[in-house]
Amino acid sequence: MGSHARPNRIHRTGARIATVALFGAVLPITAAGLAEAATATTTHSAEETEASGEATTPASQNQGALDTRDQAAPTIKADHAFLLDARDGSQEREMWAGPKADESVSMASTTKIMTALVVLKHPEWLDRQITVKQSYRDYVSANGASTADLQVGDTLTVRQLLHAMLLPSGADAAMALADSFGAGDTEDARIADFENQMNAEAQQLGMTGTHFDSFDGISHGDNRSTARDLAKLGQRAMLQPVFADVVKDKQFKTEAPAANGHTRYYTWNNTNDLLSTYDGALGIKTGSGAEAGYSLVFAAKRDNRTLVGAIVGADQEVFDDATKMLDWGFAH
Repeated sequence: MGSHARPNRIHRTGARIATVALFGAVLPITAAGLAEAATATTTHSAEETEASGEATTPASQNQGALDTRDQAAPTIKADHAFLLDARDGSQEREMWAGPKADESVSMASTTKIMTALVVLKHPEWLDRQITVKQSYRDYVSANGASTADLQVGDTLTVRQLLHAMLLPSGADAAMALADSFGAGDTEDARIADFENQMNAEAQQLGMTGTHFDSFDGISHGDNRSTARDLAKLGQRAMLQPVFADVVKDKQFKTEAPAANGHTRYYTWNNTNDLLSTYDGALGIKTGSGAEAGYSLVFAAKRDNRTLVGAIVGADQEVFDDATKMLDWGFAH
């Protein structure tokens, strides 16, 4: 991958615009209040880092399904790719593996799938409140990371932070979760412990080609996975109802208490364009970076069949390849 051109206008883990608005606490939390908040929102701009693919029409999808019936494999550009049939959810069956499906490469923000899975080992803490620290915003700024634009002093629940991490790919939200779910006397120690938990979970899942040195995908030299491992991780994550509910949302609006006693309104948009372009798409997570390239873990359901796939470390956007893989899978 090193000799290939990489995108110049992307952050290291992928981003979309996060919208945040602050209103007085007297504003009632109602549909009307949310509508008023949306009208007056302040948009915090971020570079578009996980570029959207051109919409695929249902007609083109159907044609793709017909075209793949006589093919031995989907015709895609990515080499690091893998597709499995999730069957009843508790089992998995390999459908197709690309020529480099088992080669470990940088996985960018698809790392956050494991971050969420470790957090969800403690469902009793979903309503636990976490206060946003200045260090979370400083981390985003220092690394040019994707952000949910969390504001210092705001108090959000773990459930809200999962949305903030998985939809706009917020590294600030990922750091808040790692800092809160790790053990240790310092922030660095807690984050290191959380990353150890991520690696322990990967080992338990049999992800032999995977290693985490990051909670969000910004690698310190050894944050890597394979397409096969990531598809397996995506399949296991989708067994968690909370995770599945989060990643299917195209947009999520919520409010949180601000430090000054007012109410903050957040709007987060999902970076996964398949949710808008592919019939039956369920999620899961995008990733991109100047060094890591483009990655996508995806799932879709048609005719009571659920397919899960992964593309990692590609030299170009991967939504079109994912569409072709799914069309091929549903045709077989």
